[in-house]
Amino acid sequence: MYFIQPTRDIPYLDQVLDALPSVQMIHIEDLDLYDPTIIAIADVADYLHYKWTIPTIVLAFEHEGAALAQAWQQGALAGWVWDHIPTNLQDALSQIDAQYKRNQDSRDLPSAAELQKRLLPNPIELKNYKIETFFQPSAYLSGDWYDYWKLNDKEIIFYLADVSGHGVTSSLLTSWMAAFHGRSKTPRELIKKLNGMLVQENIEKHITMIAGTLNLETHVLKWSSAGHYPPAILFEPGLPARILNTSSFPLGLTEDLEVEEFECQLNRYTRFVICSDGALEPFDGGLNEQLGQLVYHLQNQSFQAPDHVADDIAILSIRRIN
Repeated sequence: MYFIQPTRDIPYLDQVLDALPSVQMIHIEDLDLYDPTIIAIADVADYLHYKWTIPTIVLAFEHEGAALAQAWQQGALAGWVWDHIPTNLQDALSQIDAQYKRNQDSRDLPSAAELQKRLLPNPIELKNYKIETFFQPSAYLSGDWYDYWKLNDKEIIFYLADVSGHGVTSSLLTSWMAAFHGRSKTPRELIKKLNGMLVQENIEKHITMIAGTLNLETHVLKWSSAGHYPPAILFEPGLPARILNTSSFPLGLTEDLEVEEFECQLNRYTRFVICSDGALEPFDGGLNEQLGQLVYHLQNQSFQAPDHVADDIAILSIRRIN
């Protein structure tokens, strides 16, 4: 921490400095040279006069209650009296520092959320096909993710993943996947590589996902699942929806992950839809009842997420339009 040399005479200055042997004394005119994220301790009169933005604990005389109140309104972290500083000073400073860091993390979340959304794929033009997506985090950052990209002029690859839990760690794994995917050419290869890295790094998270490729000329779609629920759903005009059930483990649980590959043909106006389990949350009942309602609303294109959701929601739909 910093201690900013007061510009007025403080009779208790030496007493306070003796209680703070680890602080670095700096001068007001040199503030621009120091780290603006490190907490400073300063006289309240200087803080109010110079209006710096460094996080600051202010010290005042007993009769300067109004100045302390003004300092708090200006953003001071805490206020003490020069000759009555906390008895256990180091604990008090540690608590203020921890609270400040938590508050900084909270203020950073909207910016982090915006950066995460920018990592989502941009729309791509595809011959005979349209990709449609829905993305709604339950908080600022999401542990659900989808991506798609062209392998060549004839094929695309895609995936939708759901990282266990919520918060920063889960969202970081989605960014990690976004940076990693370009080296894989098949769904099985993508799942195997991600699983190997999760197990090797011993990250206490698991990931469920569905990954697939689509040949834009033959209309053959191949996909693999890693413990993902709900399963992929196929909507074909005039036919009942097909639930494409599979059985496998999520990523990150075992090195010996068996990955099966399935395939289907997408006829005209057929949709292949994959969702995260948060898409079930708007509906009542057990999993089977929730899945039935989800299928109904997806088939009728009437799915609507509530404004506030308990779990992240991601939906990726691939629709043949010709």
